[in-house]
Amino acid sequence: MLDKRSFYINGRWVNPLEANDFDVIDPSTESVCAQISLGSQADTDAAVAAARAAFPSWSQASREQRLELLEKLYSLYKARSAEMAEAISIEMGAPIALAQKAQWGAGAGHLKNFMRVLREYEFESPLGEHAPGNQILREPIGVCGLITPWNWPMNQVALKVVAALAAGCTMVLKPSEIAPLSAMLFAEMIDEAGFPAGVFNLVNGDGAGVGTQLSGHPDVDMISFTGSTRAGRAISKNAADTIKRVSLELGGKGANLVFADADEKAVVRGVRHCFMNSGQSCNAPTRMLVERPLYEQAVQTAIEVANKTEVNIASLEGKHIGPVVSAAQFDKIQKLIQQGIDEGARLVAGGLGKPEGLDEGYFVRPTVFADVSNDMTIAQEEIFGPVLSIIPFDTEEEAIRIANDSPYGLTHYVQTQDGARANRVARQLRAGMVQMNGEMLGGGAPFGGYKQSGNGREGGPWGLEEYLEVKVVTGWSA
Repeated sequence: MLDKRSFYINGRWVNPLEANDFDVIDPSTESVCAQISLGSQADTDAAVAAARAAFPSWSQASREQRLELLEKLYSLYKARSAEMAEAISIEMGAPIALAQKAQWGAGAGHLKNFMRVLREYEFESPLGEHAPGNQILREPIGVCGLITPWNWPMNQVALKVVAALAAGCTMVLKPSEIAPLSAMLFAEMIDEAGFPAGVFNLVNGDGAGVGTQLSGHPDVDMISFTGSTRAGRAISKNAADTIKRVSLELGGKGANLVFADADEKAVVRGVRHCFMNSGQSCNAPTRMLVERPLYEQAVQTAIEVANKTEVNIASLEGKHIGPVVSAAQFDKIQKLIQQGIDEGARLVAGGLGKPEGLDEGYFVRPTVFADVSNDMTIAQEEIFGPVLSIIPFDTEEEAIRIANDSPYGLTHYVQTQDGARANRVARQLRAGMVQMNGEMLGGGAPFGGYKQSGNGREGGPWGLEEYLEVKVVTGWSA
């Protein structure tokens, strides 16, 4: 068992000021793999004070200085890729192949893209020819509280930490207490890269503790949070008293609109995408809307894909899916599967209980429901497990209406070979991202949603600008 009870504050690994041990569970085995500490108010205050003290100097660091340190961090991140993948696989159950490629790779991609943005970004520019003495300055917002989830640890840590570093902000990171090991390894890399003391700080804790302490802290200028809509709502309320900026990336209930002329791999692609990372992705296409002529064939294809999807422990090589992250997550998914059955959806694959032969670990059977109506619980709530709901539609207008009939608006998907229809539908879908015909988001694309999927954007120049304030100065000397 790993002893990871220290915090990274003001450039040093320090012991918590109050003992509050917490077990990190390996979801493949249900055994304790590490022990961390949950921070107290005093720990949070110390980290915020360190970030506040470091801000005047770091905020004035040159573009070249920031880039040099980020390049060192990128080199260390690549050199320690195997360690990072192993940490992610153990803490949250991603199969090692997925952890090595997609999970580790997401962090590498964001590091690379934010360095590109930093090289090109204009932090100062004139207002325009009509006002030659007016200069627009884009300056770091200040001390940032960064709260990240367990499902894509390095994806979210990199999107927040690297953007904040590039902008010239200082920060306190609170990773998920369920999956903190990868973030602590990342902190080791930041230390080794040589970032000044206090620029980056890490305090472990839960949402009710350190999360609440950060979101309400008077010396924190901004909160960036990724997680559930319920938690995002609580964070917004707690932050309101100090009028700090709050950036939220929350839940999703992605609709995948499959028209009758979709390419032959569209359904297979959609089912596999839903099950990827054991369904634990906010942008997963969990509602498959299928045009009536293709519907029965799509259901049969989904059944075949689900039945062929292997489930096994995270440490094994292969293309299987792993466990879900925790006992609480397993129980939630089981409850929602039961609700789907009780509300009349047709269970065609998977279902309740664990896959055969996997008695230990939080393993969920890849599950498909057909004949789902969009008012059912499984069509409205984010399940965060390998559970697909298939819904028929007759017209383009009906498909758009069903897709938008959701409190969420993160990512929707369109499958059609009619380019004009694809573009027409994409314009009408109320979501921050629309992916069509299997094309993935490009590096540095803005990630974020509409409605209760949150506000703000991460990635690319949009992600950098989340951490910048805009100042206008008159009488500027050219």
